[in-house]
Amino acid sequence: MTTPSAQRAAYTIVGGGAIGGTLAFALARAGHPVTVVDTDAAHVAAIRARGLVVAHGESRTSVAVDAVTPDEFQGALGRVLLAVKAQATGAAAAWIAPRLEPDGYVTSLQNGFNEGLIAQHVGAHRTVAAFVNIFADVVEPGVVLDGGAGALVVGEPGGAPVSPRVRAVVADLRSWGPAVASDNVEGYLWAKAGFGAMLAATALADAPMADLIDRHRPAMAGLTGEIFAVSDRLGVALEAFDAFDPLPFRQGTDPAERDAAFDRLSAWLRTQAKDRSGIWRDLAVRHRPVEVTTHYADVFGHAAREGLPTPLLRTVMEGLRSLEGAPDGMSESRLAELDRLAGPAVLGGTHESGHVAPSTMPGRPPAAEQAAAVRRWLDEHREEMVADLDAYTSQGSASDDPDDLDACLGWLRDWLDRRLGAPDAEEILPRTGTGAGAGAGAILVRRYPGRDASAEDGRPVLLLGHYDTVWPTGTLDDWPFRRDGDHISGPGVFDMKAGLVQAVWALRALDALGLPRPACTLMLNGDEETGSLASHEAIVAESHGSRLAMVFEAAADGAIKTARKGVGLFTLTVTGSEAHAGLDPTAGASAVDELAHQILRLAELRAPEAGTSLNVGVVEGGTRSNVTAGRAVGRIDIRVASAAEQQRISDALAALRPVDPRTRVEISGDWNRPVFERTEQVAALAELARRCAALLGEDLREASVGGASDGNFVVAAGTPVLDGIGAVGSGAHARSENTSVSGMVARSALTATVLVSLAAG
Repeated sequence: MTTPSAQRAAYTIVGGGAIGGTLAFALARAGHPVTVVDTDAAHVAAIRARGLVVAHGESRTSVAVDAVTPDEFQGALGRVLLAVKAQATGAAAAWIAPRLEPDGYVTSLQNGFNEGLIAQHVGAHRTVAAFVNIFADVVEPGVVLDGGAGALVVGEPGGAPVSPRVRAVVADLRSWGPAVASDNVEGYLWAKAGFGAMLAATALADAPMADLIDRHRPAMAGLTGEIFAVSDRLGVALEAFDAFDPLPFRQGTDPAERDAAFDRLSAWLRTQAKDRSGIWRDLAVRHRPVEVTTHYADVFGHAAREGLPTPLLRTVMEGLRSLEGAPDGMSESRLAELDRLAGPAVLGGTHESGHVAPSTMPGRPPAAEQAAAVRRWLDEHREEMVADLDAYTSQGSASDDPDDLDACLGWLRDWLDRRLGAPDAEEILPRTGTGAGAGAGAILVRRYPGRDASAEDGRPVLLLGHYDTVWPTGTLDDWPFRRDGDHISGPGVFDMKAGLVQAVWALRALDALGLPRPACTLMLNGDEETGSLASHEAIVAESHGSRLAMVFEAAADGAIKTARKGVGLFTLTVTGSEAHAGLDPTAGASAVDELAHQILRLAELRAPEAGTSLNVGVVEGGTRSNVTAGRAVGRIDIRVASAAEQQRISDALAALRPVDPRTRVEISGDWNRPVFERTEQVAALAELARRCAALLGEDLREASVGGASDGNFVVAAGTPVLDGIGAVGSGAHARSENTSVSGMVARSALTATVLVSLAAG
């Protein structure tokens, strides 16, 4: 390899951002000839004009380096330090390859696992691995903010012994700081993947990294647990760096040891000049896509091959994608949701990542060939499934139309007889509600026997759904069922008519193939969309005699739902005294004024970080503008994510007192649905479903959602629930409501495979 100076080796740094700029500055200041190649023309122009600048506190120091864009570069490449964003690795390596000298090499100073991709372009023999943890940011063109000390490890890929070229690079990079050579760079990269997942999660909110990691330890421990479960399976020996020791964050670690590691990490992060991650800056300041979603592609790939779940990591990545172009959506409530998703798994009963121990599994997944047979059979009958959904959608079933609900239920009974045959028993529970529940549809309960089931628990599986929809009578006149290729639309197809069709065809598939299934109780109510006021007691009673419940509500962007918020519907009524507002303005006591005061008090009860929302959505009051209002009403929707928050809100509502003593305030209403928490049993069911989905070639995710379902009642009553196993699509309660033919087949196959599993365990 040629070098322009016998004293100092020349370096070309491809990607002059935070990492590349920091190292280019250090090498140039030590006397190395440095060329920075960067696609950002403004950044290149600034370096040419005033040198490469590093800011530290209030001080700024510059050093002269050559800077060019890729199009301007001429000549060959020797020692290359590659520091582009992970998603740009392929393009950069393709640009480097034809210019790289035979004895030249590329050192990957990037986040993520990029060495394999680089080697595809330049050859494994010209690829050097590295781990880098440098806290820096580009704050303006040509200026890099020094975020404090970090770590840098260089080595040969695949754990090969430290080579002379690695020693040479390390010796030069010590001009920056404590660079070291190692034969276990992979151990550092996997450790950084765990630490980096924490930093990625902090970008979901707008607050210092140290504070968020400290406040949301369940989420952070769950994230690292998922990643280190994969590295453990691959036999990687994790390496500590800076203040991060990965070992206490592995699954099964003593909680006290892990808490001590959290304490050390948070304290160290608070000493750093940079208090927010580069991921946060990409979203909130630069308004550009984040690279971190690329970093974890290899982690997801290894996890899938090893059969290990990554629900928390996937939730973080999806959250970051949703914030691209919409940073106003940053909220600590996102981390609170992660805590709830991770909490029970981290605290005990399951592995920390939500991976359930085999001994706690509620069933045993079937053989791969059985799952494949189910999928094939359903795929062969997809057109019949579509025809059934068409016919079902064509039955109007508005929640407030008893006649339509009766007609729809009659159609369902006939259809079920045709598809599944006569049940062992059938019950039709009549409307029993009063007030808002008086017009509810009847409840249908059908009991089907098991077949060849060997599970010790012989209680039936409750298949729970509803047949009412939010769509008013007459909607079908101008918006009927429509199919366009794979796409299906129509009132109720997503919420939740496709879900019931999928459940019925899952049972048909098992019957046709002679596969075992547990006894099943199909229960359909006609008032779910109005709060299940007339049916929730019957649902709870049925759940007490059931082994578990499968709720065929629609999926959350394909994910099953393992946590839902509790919902409270309340009315605040204020009574004042009327008077002529013009002739005697002080004589009356305004109920509207008092309601305004109370609304401000209610707003103080919101706690987004705990997942608690409160909305006064309807306000009514007064009779005329010239009359002091004698009565005012506010209608309130409250969502909570924990029983503790539900109790806090209940206590606060009970304690409301008038600001104006001449008025009276009253709270009526109640909690419409309790909190659906991700219990150990719910987590176990989710894991069973995930394994079944993997047999079908699907990657099944979990989600925590704000909307409630009848599953809330069942979980609160102590029976585990698998929710959101219904339609895949979107647009619930909107004219965009849709599902897909392929989604129906896939979800019906998942249901059938889960039922086979439950028959065996």
